[in-house]
Amino acid sequence: MTVLDINEIRQILPHRYPFLLVDRIVEMEPERVVGIKNVTANEPFFTGHFPDFPVMPGVLIVEAMAQAAGVLVLKTIPDRDKKLVLLVAIENARFRRPVVPGDTLRMEMKVIKRKASVAKMAGVATVDGQVVAEAEVMCKLEDKERQPETAGA
Repeated sequence: MTVLDINEIRQILPHRYPFLLVDRIVEMEPERVVGIKNVTANEPFFTGHFPDFPVMPGVLIVEAMAQAAGVLVLKTIPDRDKKLVLLVAIENARFRRPVVPGDTLRMEMKVIKRKASVAKMAGVATVDGQVVAEAEVMCKLEDKERQPETAGA
């Protein structure tokens, strides 16, 4: 079951290949989202991480989790094309087992706290029902077109 496919995700998130790390959203509620990343052998990061034992970098697993969270945050905003969701904090990140080519990474993110421009979410990433990573992420909404800072202000 797909709630949002890759084309719909591309309408919400500004990320593009090779940095768009969510292939589809399979569940979405007001305070919860589940995203999927199909990890393939031709991912660009596998070239150097590691050539003889390809492992998805933990920071990219957390980034995929944050992108799934970003879909949830941006989906509810009417002027989302004028906003960016910026990652401002990562807490309590834990990595339990490697993610390798052929894995389907499932990222479930839940809202812990939400204000007008800031959201804190906790999540777990799994492969075949086994936990591979956990993290809390905080993101902040910013306008895409920021006013230039003036000297001496």
